[in-house]
Amino acid sequence: MNTFALILLIATIITGAAFFYDFFKLRPNRKLNKEAFLKAKPDADKKELKKLMEPSGFLGQLASLFPIILFVFLFRSFFIEPFRIPSGSMMPTLLSGDFIAVTKWSYGIRDPLTNKTLIETGKPERGDVVVFKYPEDTNVDYIKRVVGVPGDEVIYRNKKIYLRKACTAERCDSPVGLEVEEIGTYSEESFGFAENYILFKEKLGKANHEAMINPRAPEFLQYYYRQPGSTLGSWVVPEGHYFVMGDNRDNSRDSRFWGFVPEEYLIGKTVGIWLSLEFNNGPDDLLPSFIPSSIRFSRIGGID
Repeated sequence: MNTFALILLIATIITGAAFFYDFFKLRPNRKLNKEAFLKAKPDADKKELKKLMEPSGFLGQLASLFPIILFVFLFRSFFIEPFRIPSGSMMPTLLSGDFIAVTKWSYGIRDPLTNKTLIETGKPERGDVVVFKYPEDTNVDYIKRVVGVPGDEVIYRNKKIYLRKACTAERCDSPVGLEVEEIGTYSEESFGFAENYILFKEKLGKANHEAMINPRAPEFLQYYYRQPGSTLGSWVVPEGHYFVMGDNRDNSRDSRFWGFVPEEYLIGKTVGIWLSLEFNNGPDDLLPSFIPSSIRFSRIGGID
């Protein structure tokens, strides 16, 4: 159950009831008062007449909120929902402090409360950046990149992805390493010393995106999810499920560690960054750390 969607639905029902009660019960009385006022004061200006027709009191205030809350509920449920990136697991594609727009119709029109598909509109493709309910705690939303779709075999070995696309009756290829191109390095301070990452371009489906690895970090094979019948570091994606990974390969808890994302856990497809905030305030700064220090205008726009 989507708690925030439920709260919005309840608010929509309450304000809607107030709106219709006001419209059908109270508004006719205001109209009569307006007509009486016009008879007594034919030269009344528009501001006075408009004020006579405005809802008043607590019920009137609730009624006036209905169109706004209804719009937010429908827009968030069926069109676009905003999310904030809380961690660096999708670096360098997405940074902590990025606010992303997620289309809700890309993978089906869904019930906003249960997330069940009402109308089929499409399926995730390799390379899509998706938001979904974390399978180990569905109260938490995760964001990762789709690497494998149903029927694919995904192999992660020596920090490189190998992919055997789903077999068909006519063809079944061998696993092939994704096309990559090293493009530079990235350095980050962590616990008093610098961590150096290798940046590279990776071709996955229609996406030609950036990713990064830390050559000094171990692979933690002992923590990988072991699929029955598969070798360690190899996964065959079941029907109705997806294999996802973060672009920051050594700082992402993803399908390598907990398995697959069921289709019914999908929330939507990430299409762009609508706001990006930097939080660099230190203990000696005037502003507290939760206040943004700047806006990263250059990051606003679409993503790969």
